[in-house]
Amino acid sequence: MNVKKLVSGALCAALLAGSLSGCGLGRVGSVNNGEVNMNTDQTEFHVVSGISALSSGYDSNPVLNEMQEAAGIKINWEVMSDSLGEQVNIRITGGDLPDAFQAVGFSNYDLARYGRGGTFLDLTPYINPEIMPNLSKILEENPSIRAAITQDDGGIYGLPAAEMMGTGAIGAEDDLSIHSIQQFSMINKKWLDELNLPVPETVEELKTALRAFKDNDMSHKVYGNDPGTTIPMTFGFDQWCWGQNIFYAPFGVTNWSDVCMDLRLTPEKKVVFDCVSDEYRNAVTYYHDWYEEGLIDLEVFSQTDTQYISKCTQGYVGVATWWEVAELTGDYAGDYVYLPPLKGPDGKCTVTLKSAGSAVNSGQLSVTADCKSPINLLKFYDQWYTGEHVMQLQYGPIGVYFTEKGEDGLWNSITDEDAKARFGKTAGELKGANEVAGPKLILSDYYTDVFHMEARAVQRLEDLENFWFNYVDDNTIYPVDCVFTSEELDTIDLYRTDFENTVKEREALWLRDGGPDDAEWEEYKEYLSKKCGMDRLLQAYQDAYERYAAAE
Repeated sequence: MNVKKLVSGALCAALLAGSLSGCGLGRVGSVNNGEVNMNTDQTEFHVVSGISALSSGYDSNPVLNEMQEAAGIKINWEVMSDSLGEQVNIRITGGDLPDAFQAVGFSNYDLARYGRGGTFLDLTPYINPEIMPNLSKILEENPSIRAAITQDDGGIYGLPAAEMMGTGAIGAEDDLSIHSIQQFSMINKKWLDELNLPVPETVEELKTALRAFKDNDMSHKVYGNDPGTTIPMTFGFDQWCWGQNIFYAPFGVTNWSDVCMDLRLTPEKKVVFDCVSDEYRNAVTYYHDWYEEGLIDLEVFSQTDTQYISKCTQGYVGVATWWEVAELTGDYAGDYVYLPPLKGPDGKCTVTLKSAGSAVNSGQLSVTADCKSPINLLKFYDQWYTGEHVMQLQYGPIGVYFTEKGEDGLWNSITDEDAKARFGKTAGELKGANEVAGPKLILSDYYTDVFHMEARAVQRLEDLENFWFNYVDDNTIYPVDCVFTSEELDTIDLYRTDFENTVKEREALWLRDGGPDDAEWEEYKEYLSKKCGMDRLLQAYQDAYERYAAAE
């Protein structure tokens, strides 16, 4: 696979923004004429940013503070993980803009829409050797990155971000992104062993295990937690790395929560929505019985990531999903093993790769029309585009996460043992506490010139290559750095929110109350087509893809 198609890195919490296309245009007609605003009076800025639930915050982050001092500015951070998308919608619709939005996860059509409307500044004239020398050099040496962040009107409304970390780094033939399968399902093997049960390989075997977890109250029996605290299985409904979607694989469709909920490109290069497939219908119908029986956490539709992590770290949970085992289960990590994608009632198992991003995206930092001195703020963000700065923003400061340079001159990351001894955390937990979400462009050559890839990342790539990819039949993904025309953006803007909301509401309803009968299923598909513009959306995505493919 072309390295260009590596899926970009972003924190789970940074992707909680969901759909932002339903927002109002904001400041239509604001001055945004592609010229440099030479005002440099403003030195204090307000930035709204997504943040991981594991993060300790940005105010005291030494790397951010060092870069602010170097740029001669101060940033007042307003960070959030829960309700990020809702709050951003409110700000843009009401015209209550910060100086910049960071780590919101704007899509290309969000960026083009708000850029054309005057809410976001066109950053093209600011990306030059005088204002942003680091980024300018990268774009000069990597014209494909500039192309990926440039909208069809020629404007750049967001700074580039990417994490070019793929299985090619461990010698695999196909260089597939570390984010290609973002949900790793896991099961408490200690509980299985206590019950003399094997690791399930089918959905029916998993159901048997979950019933045994519940009936024997394993959280209480094994860990001494309060009676009745056992949660056989939990997840966050339609969430990124902690959703239910990996459990749809036994029915022939993974249904990642993606563009318009579950946009997918088939091997024949046709864009489809899995939410109208019979496989999807079978999956939501099947799991309703588990929910009704109490095998699935009753709070999956409402819990936050913080609440979810708390349940798992307290030893309440038998089966869960997350980026990795240790980061979610804490002190109980040694009791869990991977739960493989399961075979369904007909022996089927299909895992598709996630189209959560592309090699480069520009939805992680946008400067708004309310910023009086963009030059000063962008000089701060230009510092993000050096190898040593971005490695610290991604993992943690030198002296904390990065301990020393090796004989090869590259920084070495802290080991789990040292992290536990010095900070009482695993290396993954230490990373989560120090990581900053935003426009981090981690180039592949940084792993050979600046710092060693972290051991847990190497492990995850090995897990993908040697375990999870065994369940993937096809590597096709939809490249979501496609650039849309004005007409396509209008179509997406008109229909996308209703389409996504309808799919999500129906899916939640069917999981909770029971799957659709034939009449309801036909009505649902007709409603998506006639009322939610499904056919027009598909055509817009298809046309954008075909232009993208022709330009490769």
